[in-house]
Amino acid sequence: MKNFVQPGDMLTLTAPYDVASGGGILVGSIFGIAAFSALSGAGVEAKTTGVFDLTAEGAASGQAFAVGDAVYWDNTAKRATKTSASNTKIGVATAAKASTDVVARVRLNGAF
Repeated sequence: MKNFVQPGDMLTLTAPYDVASGGGILVGSIFGIAAFSALSGAGVEAKTTGVFDLTAEGAASGQAFAVGDAVYWDNTAKRATKTSASNTKIGVATAAKASTDVVARVRLNGAF
């Protein structure tokens, strides 16, 4: 196919805010995990597919995740959540998360 560009699982994006290596970034509707630390406005490679451990809402919210639950990105708090309102869907939980846990294991969809 002469129109093929790339697989799309790793994209160069402009960091919308300072991000640490392994941190989530949201650019429009594209969500990815930063491959390295970058300052706001700098280019950063972002992985858009795969399974990652992400900071998530913990005891204060009482959110527990079951395997297969839809996961959203709260771009204000920079964390994974089950709350869909005002957040961007990024994938699904691949492991259960107790309401007191502050990390969620998430498979990024890459297609949202």
